[in-house]
Amino acid sequence: MPVQRVVLNSRPGNNGVPVPAHFRLEETTLAPDLEDGDVLVRTLCLSVDPYMRCRMNEDTGVGYVTPWQLSECVDGGGVGVVESSRCSACSEGDVVTSFNWPWQTKAVMKGSALQKVDPQVVDGHLSYFLGAVGITGLTALLGVREKGNVTKGANQTMVVSGAAGACGSVAGQIGRLDGCVRAVGICGSEEKCRALVDDCGFSAAINYRKEDIPAKLQELCPDGIDVYFDNVGGGISDTVIAQMNNNSHVILCGQISQYNKDVPYPPPLSEEIQETLRRKNITRERFTVLNYMNKADAALCELSQLVKSGHINVLETAVEGIEKMGDAFCSMMKGGNIGKQIIKISE
Repeated sequence: MPVQRVVLNSRPGNNGVPVPAHFRLEETTLAPDLEDGDVLVRTLCLSVDPYMRCRMNEDTGVGYVTPWQLSECVDGGGVGVVESSRCSACSEGDVVTSFNWPWQTKAVMKGSALQKVDPQVVDGHLSYFLGAVGITGLTALLGVREKGNVTKGANQTMVVSGAAGACGSVAGQIGRLDGCVRAVGICGSEEKCRALVDDCGFSAAINYRKEDIPAKLQELCPDGIDVYFDNVGGGISDTVIAQMNNNSHVILCGQISQYNKDVPYPPPLSEEIQETLRRKNITRERFTVLNYMNKADAALCELSQLVKSGHINVLETAVEGIEKMGDAFCSMMKGGNIGKQIIKISE
């Protein structure tokens, strides 16, 4: 059976910017016969995410994800449908998902590595299993709940960087729902600013490419900042931390501004910022959602209800075709997406 797949063609190097040529589209063939425990799946949609940048290096720098291998099929979050099965847990027609879905049009996978999902949970929007009702939504919800110390009635202000991305756009909405009186997003275009305010209920948004971030933060956060959901790191985060209140909280979710640099994760802070954290007793704790998977089922159920009821609005950027995987990944790393970047592979 002929299929198309995407392999890692070359590595950008620890300080390199990824380009589509780092990926290569290939034709390959699947064996016609399944072994016990195997299922044949047809890929419906795939996800590209910032954490994948470290998988392009020989050493990811973190213990919980492995590097992609040269000339081997790339993998990540995916959703598909079972076409045939020799696994008792999977039947033909089941919709299934995995964190380690190969970037192939069809694949033979172990049934035990797949999670069956119910399309009704997302009103048929199957790509939401890769975003707002998947690992991205979990990261936003549990990040805010476990590290944000949001308290109803406490007049708190939340700032989110990378706010128009898949995780940030949900995190700000969770902050508002959980009791923050203000949620201010920082993003990179006027279109993103409009999406955050008009579609996601943020109080305001700052275009970091055009606006004076310190001045805008002072204007939009007159009572200071109590919770900072950090997706970007670097200079933007230093600017936010400088305006945080005593006993406030940084949720260290991602550092996308640093991912193309050869620095440890999380990257070191300047002495000045470290002193600000100490002087104001600001907690800044790394958040890794995989450490909280015991809470995942209840959180995913809540996210499903919030999305279906319209309390959380989902932003998505979708392109079609497995040949677009490299382009979509590189565009996402440069902020070309609004919300979750999805690649639709088949219907």
